[in-house]
Amino acid sequence: MKAPVLLDTSFLISLVNRENNRNNHDVAKEYYKLLLAQQSPIYFSAIVAAEIAIKQPITDLPLKNFRHIPFNIPHSVEAARIWNLLGGHDSGDNRSVVKDDVKIMAQALHEGIPLILTEDASTLYKYCERLRVSNNLNIRAIKLADGFDASALRLDGQKGVEFSFEEP
Repeated sequence: MKAPVLLDTSFLISLVNRENNRNNHDVAKEYYKLLLAQQSPIYFSAIVAAEIAIKQPITDLPLKNFRHIPFNIPHSVEAARIWNLLGGHDSGDNRSVVKDDVKIMAQALHEGIPLILTEDASTLYKYCERLRVSNNLNIRAIKLADGFDASALRLDGQKGVEFSFEEP
């Protein structure tokens, strides 16, 4: 099955960084090429667009390959529920960053997108995992720092096994 994926801001920044000074640029490129090759639905959030646009035009992104998701009322209700489950943010984490990450998780949950690709291990990945392990979220974040592993896109979460994108 082709796994739908939501791309986080940090993933996209690593992907399009032309100077290649992002540690995980090559890993992001490998995941992106794989998603295109297997024709996975690739989602792009309005929240991510706003974050990207702070430092660069979103037209730097391969927008034609993405399915765009606006941020709407059902997403905001889900974001509030997730924020309350978390009980806020950890001391030392930037509240506005965590709130945007919660909104992205809420969109993935509401839209039925089981995977989020991210470079952000310190907030998005951490909070997503906390909620997933406590059975409060059925979304899995894949962090680029773990390196490229095609099997990470398996919906069952099993990693390190032979993985084929061909239909049976």
